Amino acid sequence: MKQLLIASTSTLHSGAYLDYLLDALKIHFKDIKDIIFIPYARPSGISHDDYTKKAAEAFAKIDIKVTGLHTFKNPAEAIANAKGIFTGGGNTFVLVSALYQYKLLEPLKSAINSGTPYLGTSAGSNICGLNIRTTNDMPIVYPPSFKTLGFVPFNINPHYLDPDTNSTHMGETRETRIKEFHQFNTQPVVGLREGSWLKVNGQSIELKGTLTARIFEYDSEPYEVETGTFLNELK
Repeated sequence: MKQLLIASTSTLHSGAYLDYLLDALKIHFKDIKDIIFIPYARPSGISHDDYTKKAAEAFAKIDIKVTGLHTFKNPAEAIANAKGIFTGGGNTFVLVSALYQYKLLEPLKSAINSGTPYLGTSAGSNICGLNIRTTNDMPIVYPPSFKTLGFVPFNINPHYLDPDTNSTHMGETRETRIKEFHQFNTQPVVGLREGSWLKVNGQSIELKGTLTARIFEYDSEPYEVETGTFLNELK
């Protein structure tokens, strides 16, 4: 049975890396002592080693050891044997390019569908949707495909921001960008605000955190859903 936490972000302005999620992670990775970290998204160009160290420091607070996937000679085998998996945020195109390069999409699907608990933040959440076309990232590299894991029947827009009514900025908002996406695509998009996440257990998809999420459906007006709402039927 699939077990995923799909989070908008790793860090809130008021806390350290993953701090706001630690209570949920204790439950999500219950009885697990070590997990594999996928550092390929490399936020701000951080090295794989430094990114893994950052993740390890956070998980040490709940007594879980973190090992970077980049340290294994056979990353597909490491994914298959993992007790838990965490994919961090950064640039989604860089992440997906690496997953295709190392032929890891199918091993990830197999492991997670077999019940290996998964955590994704930001870019690591984007890859849980049908494709990555609603990421906020610059396409600084070009992956072979935008298609990803498809563990939820919609796309995700992490770090969703509402328009600032006090701003004089006249450029596009997130809502505008997603409306543009729906001129060419029909799948729903879930705008996840900072501090929100989706909890997936099997076919159950529940919005968690303290904030609402904004739902965009093709040829419809966007609307809000409260925390605790199940999004299983969103297609």
